Amino acid sequence: MRRLARVSLLCLGCAVCSLLYGLSQLALSLEQEPGGGRERQAREPATPGAWRQAGSAGRGAAGSGRYDYMKTHPSEKMHLAVVACGERLEETVTMLRSAIIFSIKPLHFHIFAEDQLHESFKDILEEFPYEGKVNYTIYPITFPSESAAEWKKLFKPCASQRLFLPLILKNVDSLLYVDTDILFLRPVDDIWSFLGKFNSTQIAAMAPEHEEPRIGWYNRFARHPYYGVTGINSGVMLMNMTRIRRKYFKNDMTPVRLQWGEILMPLLKKYKLNITWGDQDLLNIMFFHNPESLYVFPCQWNYRPDHCIYGSNCKAAEEEGIFILHGNRGVYHDDKQPTFRAVYEAIKNYSFGDDLVHSLLQPLERELQKTTHTYCGRVYKVFIKQLTKSVRDLYARRSKGR
Repeated sequence: MRRLARVSLLCLGCAVCSLLYGLSQLALSLEQEPGGGRERQAREPATPGAWRQAGSAGRGAAGSGRYDYMKTHPSEKMHLAVVACGERLEETVTMLRSAIIFSIKPLHFHIFAEDQLHESFKDILEEFPYEGKVNYTIYPITFPSESAAEWKKLFKPCASQRLFLPLILKNVDSLLYVDTDILFLRPVDDIWSFLGKFNSTQIAAMAPEHEEPRIGWYNRFARHPYYGVTGINSGVMLMNMTRIRRKYFKNDMTPVRLQWGEILMPLLKKYKLNITWGDQDLLNIMFFHNPESLYVFPCQWNYRPDHCIYGSNCKAAEEEGIFILHGNRGVYHDDKQPTFRAVYEAIKNYSFGDDLVHSLLQPLERELQKTTHTYCGRVYKVFIKQLTKSVRDLYARRSKGR
């Protein structure tokens, strides 16, 4: 009887193994059928050659796996927001041009502008050769009605609009906000890929305000809490807005955690006499109390005059070049920093469709060589190093796509 029982158990075990193997083979066959299975849907590129195009952009500070997020979200559109008030039309358009030139995946521009600028934006954007990869939406400037005047005048006109983007763009999951004085020297796709590097607690990404504490503003002068050693700069801000809307933030006003829409006005009321840089200061205060929520990316993703006017102090840019140029302090429009102005003028004057080497790179390098009498001009090669690579990669992608 014992021998019979053992034989029966052995037969039953074999039958179970056979059943499991059959089920696994069936699942595998379903995944390999067109349109079938989760794995294929996740990895199939939206357009032929999309993986190769993404991978051909080379290596950078984001790491060898920076395109993993793009591979698993192949058809996703990148959302870029900007706020333009006053005399910022030309500057904003130049920024948008720089985003279009090199980017791989589709872009959607969310442009928040004063009413008198709307028609000008529409007229200019309608003339851009989008090639089907760019859409845009233009919005009015809007703040909570009970405090609209106070928010609009905080720091620069309309700058604090960025604080309300998660509440206004409720159907946008992730967003890259940039100031109007930003220039992309490599594809937007590359900074967008940082979303895939967020851990489970991170909701936004920004760069440090300074690399060198001896010249840092926050650590020397701030009268309020700020993130890290030198604070953060909000001119380039990548946001997972779904997480932002869901999060309850620790704060120094109440033991109760508050959501994004609940915390902004109390923060302003408490610190408005102590803040200098407006909404950026409020963001520093928020992430001081919630440091686990911030992903910090290197300085070449938000390269400003402070990185070179006191001597070169962005080592990552020295090694790999500047990825995103931030011309704050109005340096695109005066003669104080001719290196920054030369890059701005080159991109502003470039005509879509012209040869990038002869119409952009070569004229720009000649102008940069004239700036070597300045501190930033002494390291002018960091201003063109990545741009040269971006042009080379763009032509490589086009060649493969033929």
